[in-house]
Parts: sequence; C-alpha cells; structure tokens
Amino acid sequence: MNILALIPARMGSSRFPGKPMAKILGIPMIEHVYNNVKKSPYLTITAVATCDKEIYDHVKMIGGLAVMTSNIHERASDRCSEALLKIEKEYDLIFDIVVMVQGDEPMIHSEMIEEAIKPMIDDSSIKVVNLLGEIKSNSEFEDRNCIKVVCDLNSDAMFFSREPIPTRFKTKKIPFGKQVCIIPFRRDYLIEYTKLKPTPLEIIESIDMLRILEHGMKVKMVLTKHDSYAVDTPEDLKKVQKLMENLEN
Repeated sequence: MNILALIPARMGSSRFPGKPMAKILGIPMIEHVYNNVKKSPYLTITAVATCDKEIYDHVKMIGGLAVMTSNIHERASDRCSEALLKIEKEYDLIFDIVVMVQGDEPMIHSEMIEEAIKPMIDDSSIKVVNLLGEIKSNSEFEDRNCIKVVCDLNSDAMFFSREPIPTRFKTKKIPFGKQVCIIPFRRDYLIEYTKLKPTPLEIIESIDMLRILEHGMKVKMVLTKHDSYAVDTPEDLKKVQKLMENLEN
C-alpha cells in the first residue's frame, strides 16, 4: 500500500504561538516529530504541511519534505487534504492511506504508526482510526488541552470533549482515554471529510473528529501501548522536555 504521513503545523497557535519551532533538547519540536515519524517502515512518504515559511524552510534545511498550504484552514484535516493532493500531483502517485500526525506530538514512537494503520489494513470497512492513550492523572483528566474520548463496546468513539468525560466518578471498567493524534484516514475519506459541512460540536470543542461523529459516521479507537504527551502550552513543553531527557539517560 502507498501510505503518506502528513504532519500539519503552524506558527499561529492561540495557546502557544510559535509552538512548532519551540526547542526541546536543543531541537525544534517539528524536527523531533518529523524524524520520529519518518522512522516507520510502513510509510511511502513523510511530509510536513504548513502555511508558515519558517517551518517550511527548517524542514527543507534538515533534508525533509515540506508542503506549503493555505493559511485559511481551521482544521488540521483540511490542511492535510490540500497537502495530499499537491504531493500526489508532484509525485504522480495515488495514496491508499494518509496518516495525520499532529506537529505537537514530539514523543511519538514510530511503532504507533503501525498500531494505527493495522486495523485499516485488516478491515477495509474502517475509514478512520485514532489512537487511544491512557489518562494517568486527575490533572490530565481535568486539563482542557487533553482531549478525552469515550468509546462504545466495539471500540468506536462515542464522543470527544475537552471537558472531563465520561464522569469524575469513573472506574477502570469504563472504555475511555485521551485522543493521541496519530490519525490515519483512507485517502478518499480524507477528501470526503473536507466536503462535509462543519458541525456545531466540532466548532465549540475545536475537535476535528466530531465532524465525523455528528454526520453519523464512525471513528475507530485503538489503544496504544506507548506513552505520549502533546505540547499545547509552554508548561507542557517543560514537562515533555523532562520526560524526553529521562528517556535519553
């Protein structure tokens, strides 16, 4: 299969302006993400999708592939759809699966790509997958930057929220966790996503996957065995740097 990994990144984050170029262990975060994703043997091409020349130039400088996209996109999925079509045209290639990896996941392990795409390879009816991580503390559960998700008995997402769900009186028997933004789409489904009308819950929660649920479709959740922490704020950056320092030692 032809599998494309796209890393959407922009400098204009409302919670942490300039986030992709913030340094962790002396290296810009976007470089950590790109290098970790590229290690996956399942990927045909890995590229960064950005509307910012600073990010574009850095990725090119380290020998990576970057694609300039429009600066009007509200959702990472929409940015990736534009980048997909540009790369297909440039390489004269049609992809089967597009893996979206958010540019604020510097702790991503390349094996997480395999975890995410394997269900799609095994079952052609699955159109989109999200990895599901374990929420390990009350502070993480209460954190609005941590996207919580509850699942049904078939491991399909029922709802995503920045609020603490399903309930503060939770038990380990409840199928829930945090969204880890390694998200493979079937190629045509990603393009279909961009044609769907944005939805009320998607807008108020600012979560791409809610557009899919609100239009009555499914998001398959797959539990990852790897720990990962997204960087949404300068405080997150300090926490992730300490964790990555410990991994190196």
